[in-house]
Amino acid sequence: MELAAAQGAVLAVLRATRAADLPRLLHWMRTSNDFDDFMLSNNDVMLRSIAEDLRKCLPIEGMLNSEHLAIQRMHQHPEPMIHVDAFLYDDDFVDSLCEEGKMSRNYCVACGSHKTAPLEFISHSFSLMELKFLYQHVLPDLTGKALVDVGSRLGAVLFAGCLYSSAFQLYGVEMNADFCHLQEMMITKYQFTDRVKVIHADICTQALLLQNADVVVMNNVFEYFLDSLEQARAWEFISQNVRKKGLLLVTVPSLEESLSNLQMNIQLSQWVEEVQLDYDVYVEKDIDREALQQIHLYKIL
Repeated sequence: MELAAAQGAVLAVLRATRAADLPRLLHWMRTSNDFDDFMLSNNDVMLRSIAEDLRKCLPIEGMLNSEHLAIQRMHQHPEPMIHVDAFLYDDDFVDSLCEEGKMSRNYCVACGSHKTAPLEFISHSFSLMELKFLYQHVLPDLTGKALVDVGSRLGAVLFAGCLYSSAFQLYGVEMNADFCHLQEMMITKYQFTDRVKVIHADICTQALLLQNADVVVMNNVFEYFLDSLEQARAWEFISQNVRKKGLLLVTVPSLEESLSNLQMNIQLSQWVEEVQLDYDVYVEKDIDREALQQIHLYKIL
């Protein structure tokens, strides 16, 4: 149906609606989530397509057997925890998996009983909502700028950077060869090769890359993948090489939280200044404000 015919059909439905029901119908049209899929931009659709492609390559929990330490850390957590990659699965998708019995939001605290408690969910990736918030409301215009994603994993930050920003170059540094391979597959398929490069390496070997970056992103990057000594070594390297004045550093969680359990002498007040973010600026429906508040922005002094 062409635009004029579609407009006529919508108006015909409105005119045919009982006068008493018309206000309720208009309210439903303004507030319903049923139209969300029709409101997606081409970039949103492409990012969701990438997520769909990656889901086919990974188990539901979005983790690989090669992530030995991360799996071990999750098993050692005091309460049951499940990894659900927020880039691959939004809340609606998780609900559908729960309905199909492929996933659960709860665990039994006494085997065989009906006494249950909510599982703790963790993600090592940004969701679509968080990615849009990052590029549309947290970071400034990135024209001519280089962004480095430390621990790029599935490449969500890189792909979103291609779609939602004008960044000149986006670099992902990832230690896990399997995830590097998955990123390369998506980069080739979606023709991001001119702006995105994935480097299979320990970030502590990439001093020059960090020194020349304009933006560095670190999302849950070390805690589950390195022991305490390695985390301290990595943070010391970051603090020594992320030094370009005015460089923007994005972290989840805050630097204070990441460094709180490590015996380190990094003087944050002499290194960075936190930029206060407006978490109310994101106007789309069904925002997870708690998730957005985990995103912190710093400017290098």
